Amino acid sequence: MMRTTSLAERWKQTRQRTLRIAALVSAEDACVQSMPDASPLKWHLAHTTWFFETFVLEAFDPEFIPFHPQFKVLFNSYYNGVGEKHPRAQRGLLTRPSLEDILAYRHATDLRVQQLLLKNSAEKMLDRIELGIHHEQQHQELMLTDIKHLLSCNPLYPALLPANTSSEEIEFRDRCISNTPLEWHRFDAQMIKIGHTGSDFCFDNEKPQHRQFVESFSLTSRLINNGEYLLFIQDGGYQDPAWWLAEGWDWLRQQQIRHPLYWHLGEQWEEFTLEGLQPLDMHQSVSHLSYFEAAAYASWAGARLPTEAEWECAAEQDTHLHQLFDSCWQWTSSSYAPYPGFEIPTGAIGEYNGKFMVNQYVLRGASSFTPPHHSRRTYRNFFPSHARWQKTGIRLARSLSDTDD
Repeated sequence: MMRTTSLAERWKQTRQRTLRIAALVSAEDACVQSMPDASPLKWHLAHTTWFFETFVLEAFDPEFIPFHPQFKVLFNSYYNGVGEKHPRAQRGLLTRPSLEDILAYRHATDLRVQQLLLKNSAEKMLDRIELGIHHEQQHQELMLTDIKHLLSCNPLYPALLPANTSSEEIEFRDRCISNTPLEWHRFDAQMIKIGHTGSDFCFDNEKPQHRQFVESFSLTSRLINNGEYLLFIQDGGYQDPAWWLAEGWDWLRQQQIRHPLYWHLGEQWEEFTLEGLQPLDMHQSVSHLSYFEAAAYASWAGARLPTEAEWECAAEQDTHLHQLFDSCWQWTSSSYAPYPGFEIPTGAIGEYNGKFMVNQYVLRGASSFTPPHHSRRTYRNFFPSHARWQKTGIRLARSLSDTDD
């Protein structure tokens, strides 16, 4: 009963936080899809509700009746085991159902989940609700990044958040100061354990915990900031193929990319943020970089990107590392692959992570858009190497020999 009560409260808080994000935008904003990788805010509101309707109510409520039979197709993201899906790139064409209708769908589903919690405390159902909470928190971050991309396409560069508001006064931050000295922290060669253990929640891709040997390495104390990244640009970094992976160089040339996603050069460098277009702050962590850009900068800087084992090792052992979880997701050089002994859960829920373990790179940490209590040391985020609309940045690593100081 204690777990049911605690879970019900966290579920309620999560659902309310999603609505607070939605309240920042207009109905017009909520319907538009700015690119195939992003989704309209209205779709996020419906899909996170669809998750609870499909994987909780339909699975555990013997009196289940769908809110609307077509919603099972419209708001299915990638679960082939559930059935057909509306094409991802066409989510912005769904002007109907209206935002009002989707909010009614959320309200009705929330009432049904609350009623189910009053009469069913089966561990399997509670585990599914727990997964749904963390799933919705993932979408809260996506909502912010998708809205940011959408507003950046508007030549008015509208602000979503009030300008010049301190991080203590606002729930959704888009500023990450990185002005402490850049220092290198050494870690000796060692056998470590990485991956999640214990009874606390984790996603299936974080397990099982296993041993891994890491050679001696060093890691920067904080993330690279805008001023440091600007030096790379001014040194011709985007024009010199010497720093780029072959696929990255082809991508850069094809897309005519010359700077990070939200940077603009007029009389001075500016950056689009959720507070609108702002002068480029040299002490802000550089963000919204692809894996290609992060790897090119690291090469130019005489360093490399850390492996995910190195990152987790450092995050566990060094209390002096900054910006592990409150700034940007940090690219690693590790391909997104299963841990030794990984098992995909049975049923459609098994499609959550395992089937994406190809052509992706692991990111570690969290960002300023990540909801509170959602990050942890073992979290394995992942995106394809060209992705830039997520809040992704750079922490550098270097390999060391046993004789290095």
